[in-house]
Amino acid sequence: MICVTITAVLSHRRRRRDLKGMTEHKQTNRVVVIGGGYAGTLAANRLQQNTGIDITLVNPRPQFVQRLRLHQLVAGTGDATADYRTLLGRGVRLVVDTATRIDTVGRKVLLGSGEDLDYDYVIYTVGSTAAVPKQLPGAVEFAYPMAELESAQVLRSALDAAEPDDPVTVVGAGLTGIEMAAELVERGRTVTLVSGGRLAPSFGEPARRSIARWLGRNGVVVRESDSVAEVRRDAVVFADGAVRPSAITIWAGGFGVPDLAARSGLTTDALGRLITDETLTSVDDDRVMAGGDAVAPSGQALRMACYTAGPTAGTAADTVLSRIAGELPEQLQLAYSGSCLGLGRRAAVMQFTRQDDTPVDFHLRGRFPGAFKEMVTRGTLWGLRREARKPGSAVWRKGGERPSQPAPVPGVVM
Repeated sequence: MICVTITAVLSHRRRRRDLKGMTEHKQTNRVVVIGGGYAGTLAANRLQQNTGIDITLVNPRPQFVQRLRLHQLVAGTGDATADYRTLLGRGVRLVVDTATRIDTVGRKVLLGSGEDLDYDYVIYTVGSTAAVPKQLPGAVEFAYPMAELESAQVLRSALDAAEPDDPVTVVGAGLTGIEMAAELVERGRTVTLVSGGRLAPSFGEPARRSIARWLGRNGVVVRESDSVAEVRRDAVVFADGAVRPSAITIWAGGFGVPDLAARSGLTTDALGRLITDETLTSVDDDRVMAGGDAVAPSGQALRMACYTAGPTAGTAADTVLSRIAGELPEQLQLAYSGSCLGLGRRAAVMQFTRQDDTPVDFHLRGRFPGAFKEMVTRGTLWGLRREARKPGSAVWRKGGERPSQPAPVPGVVM
């Protein structure tokens, strides 16, 4: 859920594609993009480089959800939606519906309304969802997820109805959970953050210490080594048997993905991400490409983040454009540079990383990273609007070749 850059400030320019052969192609190709988050919106806009493509974006909501701001929506410090009319290019048609299955034989996307969409190519950008464990007693019944707009709105209503001093427990001390805890404590809430292991495990030790100090100074009780064994209506039970009051328990303990790919008979990893080759083409069907949180290139999981959404969606769209033009698609090239964690409205911790996303022992903290994070968050929408106006303008930092992986066996749903 964390994005650390904007297209305009990335250092590497992407080679512009020669589109002459595409625009002169007489046949209309139908491309359906499933999922209108950061990845899907960028992919749909990018396809407009070929004016001969009929582009349809399928999304279950009529408005764009800015997941980078869902914790602000929950805390009452910001909005998290935007109007698609300001984000999509003129060549993109929005269909508000839910994709229920991809019929790869008939080349149709079946919709919840009973309609279907014929396609020549599909770009699979369904994003990610909350992963509330069904096996944990009381979690599904009493914990509040916050990974999607509707669940965030339900949580916001619950907080509004609660007393200001009612105890709140946030389960999960990854970046989403920390940002949620920080936002709430700044609003005067009594917050406990349960890690179940390490605080901010994707960050280096110096950055983790900075985060812990900020949380401690601002009143968040961090239970780093504790784990939750049960969620009750008004309490949480820890693995050691301790029972702590919790009027509202927020679940931020990881993400899952929709099962659309698996239900459509496509090869997925254990979590349900669509497995592709390095051009982000499904290992089962060269008419299906993927980007964003729900793709696993060569079976390798990438960080679920806005940072990853842009390059993967851009590569998937470029692969479609290449196939239509009869060209060899380029492989995914993505170099990470860091991650920025918001701590309330003013502060942040910026963790720098190697190209492979492993942290280095260098970070920035305080108001400057906080201002940078806000600029980046605003910049995500700016980047989508720019891609709508100037398709193909999105660029990203490229690294070396990704490590080669054995190709999964086509047709096997793991």
